[in-house]
Amino acid sequence: MSLQLTAILAEVAPHFDGYVYPNESGSHPLWGVLIVLYPYITGLVAGAFIMASLVRVFRVKALEPVYRLSLLTALAFLLCATLPLLLHLGHPERSYQIMITPHLTSPMAIFGFVYAWYLMAVLLLELWFDYRGDLVNWGRTEPGLRGFIYRLLTVGVSDVSPAAIALDHKLSWIISILGIPSAFLLHGYVGFIFGSIKANPWWGNAIMPIIFILSAMVSGIALCVFVYMVLSWRRRRALDMRCLDVMGMYLFYALVIDAAIEALDWIHRAYSAEEGFHVMEYMAQQRLFYTLSIGQLLMGTLIPLLTLGSLQVARKFVSDAIRTRLYFTCAIFVLLGVLAMRWNVVMGGQFFSKSLRGVMSYKLEFAGAEGWFLGLMLLSLPFIILTVLIKLFLSQSLLTSGHVPHRPDPT
Repeated sequence: MSLQLTAILAEVAPHFDGYVYPNESGSHPLWGVLIVLYPYITGLVAGAFIMASLVRVFRVKALEPVYRLSLLTALAFLLCATLPLLLHLGHPERSYQIMITPHLTSPMAIFGFVYAWYLMAVLLLELWFDYRGDLVNWGRTEPGLRGFIYRLLTVGVSDVSPAAIALDHKLSWIISILGIPSAFLLHGYVGFIFGSIKANPWWGNAIMPIIFILSAMVSGIALCVFVYMVLSWRRRRALDMRCLDVMGMYLFYALVIDAAIEALDWIHRAYSAEEGFHVMEYMAQQRLFYTLSIGQLLMGTLIPLLTLGSLQVARKFVSDAIRTRLYFTCAIFVLLGVLAMRWNVVMGGQFFSKSLRGVMSYKLEFAGAEGWFLGLMLLSLPFIILTVLIKLFLSQSLLTSGHVPHRPDPT
């Protein structure tokens, strides 16, 4: 009987390596792969919007071929940003109560208002002002359902005079300026949630929001590089190498800053050697070796950093074909590296015991609410939505013209 009970407990209770208190033996990670994907997807939104803002606000003309593509990418991923949270809840149909009964001291509750502001008052408005003149023209020329959709989206505003178009783009420019701090707020608050948990040495860190924002910029720029290259290859259009080189340059700059801040964080932790650092050291060397040392550090940081840095120095001596392959590889590595970073933060802080002397074993399931299959479906959904948005709102000429149509000086 005792052997059977031991076998049952071994199946149900998680396995700990090291010392744990009796009340910890039944604990398990409450946050799984869905909570890993949540900050990952919101980070991609913020980074893609920053890429678009480089054109609209900072006048980086070389990036104009990917301006609208970046906005549509941000919209596609923003529409899916709340799905991991909703699927993680036991009763997602109750989520509306966050909005009608707000708890202003809860960062998670405040996210509902931040998300609504960013979606409705920033991203959708900027897209509408940027597309309004085109929507009017497309609604007059396109037949059938597509033309009806375009006319519906104009919401009855059909003035396409030069003064009206200039006003549209001036308002879009103002919204884009407001969108930059909003993008930082959208993703920085996720780092705030983890950084404010002072009892957990893996999470409790004042610069955690900054780390999340910088990694969001890196992943969003890498996503724009990936989407632009795949879309151009899919449509059999020539890549704008000047645009690609500039995207690679900004990806390199963002990666340098992100790597420096994260390295400073680890150096400070190692130098101060506070309580719990030995557990973090063990996690980095053993439990999270593949996702932290291999995935985040080597694949997601060092290889892209050295590759992109070498291209900045010797770009003129590298052919377009080789540069294209290197940019594409670096974009994929950065996307995987940031995903590994999200896994390390979310799951790493839950693996060690409260006594700081035991580490939990964890096996990712295939199916179920916290299975990797559902996570893969959630990662695929934004790309499906983006495909539809591209077919509706992104003409092929925008990928080859090198300029954004009807873009007067907003000032």
